[in-house]
Amino acid sequence: MSEPFVLTEREGRVAIVTFNRPATRNAIGEHTDCEELIAALRSADADPGVSVLILTGAGSAFSAGGNIQGMRDRNGIGPLATPADTRANYRRGVQQIPRVLAELEIATIAAVNGHAIGLGCDLAALCDLRVAAENAKFAASFIKMGITPGDGGAWVLQRVVGYSRAAELVLTGDTITAVEAAAIGLVNKVVPAENVMREARALAARIAVNPPRSVRLAKRLLREAQHARLTDILELSAAFQALAHETADHKEAVEAFVEKRAPVFTGA
Repeated sequence: MSEPFVLTEREGRVAIVTFNRPATRNAIGEHTDCEELIAALRSADADPGVSVLILTGAGSAFSAGGNIQGMRDRNGIGPLATPADTRANYRRGVQQIPRVLAELEIATIAAVNGHAIGLGCDLAALCDLRVAAENAKFAASFIKMGITPGDGGAWVLQRVVGYSRAAELVLTGDTITAVEAAAIGLVNKVVPAENVMREARALAARIAVNPPRSVRLAKRLLREAQHARLTDILELSAAFQALAHETADHKEAVEAFVEKRAPVFTGA
């Protein structure tokens, strides 16, 4: 039996999901690849004991994106026999990944250990935060293959780096370094390659130490605020705040502050 495409492990309130096909630089080529990743994401999100998910890759790459061989052979997650078949193939396959990633309640961190190209770049951008190795490279390189972003990259990139920067990335297909990615806001922090997971775990720990329900509510507010009016977000904020005020963790935070001690959060 072949190795699974996705590996999942748990460290306290942090789930780590790893692309596990280093021989192909973690390219995503089959519907089963998409299904494994989606299942891992949904499983972590459904677990009340998880507050943060780290997404990373095994070997030298985060993800090289789609499988070029599959495109040539017209099988897998890309082109099929007719344009109608191809459109349906994208909608039922790879496009399900950004839908799920965008809807997760838990915080997400991309630990970009190497190249994040095409689909790989867009998956990193769909995470809330990104830590990159010094040798990592990023490219929205679809145009170089004579195609367009088929996975939501045109939506997410401009929300992360702004329209002009996203247009430059998408229309040129240029590859940029981790330092350049940090300069335009695509990456939060650049570290030596051997420290990527250590830094990602440290960042995850800073989030996971907070009240779990409040982390999920705050994440949802941030996501909704990307496309909602201020008046709508104020209404949603009032509703979420009403829920948060009734949690045991909020009461514990207040008591700990008054008593000048460290709080102990339980997720209740």
